Amino acid sequence: MAQALARPGEWTRWQRHLAALGALSFAILTIFHRDAIGMAGIWWNSAPFTHCLLMVPMIGWLVAQRVPQLRTLTPVYWWPALVWLAGGGFTWLVGEAAGVGLFRQLGLILMLQGAVGAALGEKLVRGLLFPLGYALLLVPFGEELVPLLQTFTAKISIVLLHLSGLQAEIEGVFITTRAGFFEVAEECSGVNFLIAMLAYSVFAAHLCFRSWTRRITFVAAALATTILANAVRAWATMVAAEIWGIERAGGIDHVIYGWVFFGLVILLVMLVAKRWFDRPANDAAVDVTGLEGTPRFVGPAKAVLPAALALPLVFAGWATLVGGRAAPLPATMAIATPPGWAEVIVERPDWSPRFDGADQARVLHFTDAARRQVTVAIGGYERQAEGREIVAFGQGAVDPDSDWAWSAALPAIDGGKTERLLHPGPVLRDAATFYVVDGVVTGSPRAAKLAGLRARLLGGDPRALSLIVSSAEGRGGASAITDFLSASGGAQAMADRALKSR
Repeated sequence: MAQALARPGEWTRWQRHLAALGALSFAILTIFHRDAIGMAGIWWNSAPFTHCLLMVPMIGWLVAQRVPQLRTLTPVYWWPALVWLAGGGFTWLVGEAAGVGLFRQLGLILMLQGAVGAALGEKLVRGLLFPLGYALLLVPFGEELVPLLQTFTAKISIVLLHLSGLQAEIEGVFITTRAGFFEVAEECSGVNFLIAMLAYSVFAAHLCFRSWTRRITFVAAALATTILANAVRAWATMVAAEIWGIERAGGIDHVIYGWVFFGLVILLVMLVAKRWFDRPANDAAVDVTGLEGTPRFVGPAKAVLPAALALPLVFAGWATLVGGRAAPLPATMAIATPPGWAEVIVERPDWSPRFDGADQARVLHFTDAARRQVTVAIGGYERQAEGREIVAFGQGAVDPDSDWAWSAALPAIDGGKTERLLHPGPVLRDAATFYVVDGVVTGSPRAAKLAGLRARLLGGDPRALSLIVSSAEGRGGASAITDFLSASGGAQAMADRALKSR
């Protein structure tokens, strides 16, 4: 690339700057290798993000397309890029302190972008602006949309079923028809294709349109079409089950969904949008008009490069030396029996939560005079870290490896995150989840993450609890949970007893 970019007499300059970029990028990837490897592992192993494996060469192609224009510019060492690097480092630090992989990986990409700015300068950054911005989509995100997309798909599907004259009932993300019992599972939420469509539509919008209005409209329309098409696919599966039986319909769904369906959606989107394309096929990849001239904020290599390397080291060092504090939990976390309730032994419980990496975990069962039954589960952590977090995918009330599945969100009980779970049968169970971080109870996963961040950054209590109060629909459900919490003095009182017991 250096030879392609260099003009006669400037090979040495380009060689120096590209070598500096390579060395700085290698250093950043080495320092934060855990996050780089983790992100690549997600691309390889997680279905919603396998398209990122194609995005890496696509970004390389976007850069190569700009070589004829970029060769007219002069690389420099750029001081303001240090702010970019610091912002990326701080984002990574926030993710490390809060245990949020998304922020750590975003911070890594931002630091690599900052390295481009530090080694090549403002004008080259402006010439590479789209490839640099497109690289942000390499960060795995969007799985938090799964419950919302499941709900959208289920509700649109039930409307289509009724419009088709078919009898159907809905319970959260579960639909019952004459043909059988269907779940709009995580795999059927459409999140895989929505994330892939975002990456594709942004790429296509850049190549096919000049107008920003048309670009934004195209991306929004492509995403909306993907959501609607996924609901149509789910509806068609249930209609097929009515006609051919549920087993054959399931087989057809797999083939269409996996190999044909998304390709047809992309083809439809492109055919409809084609008449509004306003960028010629032979248009220059980037317009460098106005980028010539004397660069600004230039610094010497011996100052900019060491500072660019020192910034990631500072943030990584802080996380190593300061962010790893822990505090002991009581020998046994207390779960007191409230007035009007009695503890009972359940030999074969049909539900249990998941607390990966917990230092302690307790599950107790209680019943009252009306024979209502409540299960209380506590997972305690002396400190949170990767693989041992109270807020993480697959943790808490719904174990993805069990037969239980999330069905619907319910009104909060005592401020806790309350949801309905479903077991084949069907068996319904309500569960209220409370997160305890730095001694404070919240039902918000986001607030729990922020509290954990504050505790690790400002020296608060590093311990954390996940407290879940649950009851089956036939054994009291939400009303039993409400009464049990009231008799116990509330979730905060329960958490205080658990943390202070000896």
